[in-house]
Amino acid sequence: MSPAARRRAVRRLRAGVVAAVAAVTVAACGADAVAPLPVQPPAESRPAPTPSAVPAPAASPSRPPPTSRRPIAAPPAPTTRGTPQHPAATSTGPTTSCQGAVRYDLPLAETELALLRSLCFATGAVLRIQGIGPGLVTVDRPELVSQHYEAGVVDIRFVRPGTVDVTIPQEDREHVITVVVR
Repeated sequence: MSPAARRRAVRRLRAGVVAAVAAVTVAACGADAVAPLPVQPPAESRPAPTPSAVPAPAASPSRPPPTSRRPIAAPPAPTTRGTPQHPAATSTGPTTSCQGAVRYDLPLAETELALLRSLCFATGAVLRIQGIGPGLVTVDRPELVSQHYEAGVVDIRFVRPGTVDVTIPQEDREHVITVVVR
């Protein structure tokens, strides 16, 4: 194939890709613009609409008018007294509050360590302790973690499953956070 024929083939391929992307974008957006729904109270507390109270749909413009206000959050669900109704269980397995292999930021200037007793992570998670000096954070099982310090930040990566006690000194007290790693 000659260089000119290759360039034409590449141009046709590019044009086909652009046309396909444009078709998918238009199909995903739909023909009519959609405005956000107004905030409504929960279904159980609002009265059923009567046919005369339901406004007729108006023809929507091709683009909704710009607004300068943010959407209003839905009000909290009303609380009722009496027998609580629990939703049906969706899975038969045990529930867990363990987080995945995430980075958990712990800024010491903003966190009350006395309230934080334990955490649960998957293997590979990182506990990032911000605002502490070098060599101050200790762990009781160093074989389960990889620890790194730089510029006032301690990163503790949990590399093996197990339970690790992380000790953080703050204001003449040592706070221990028990971390379960799965």
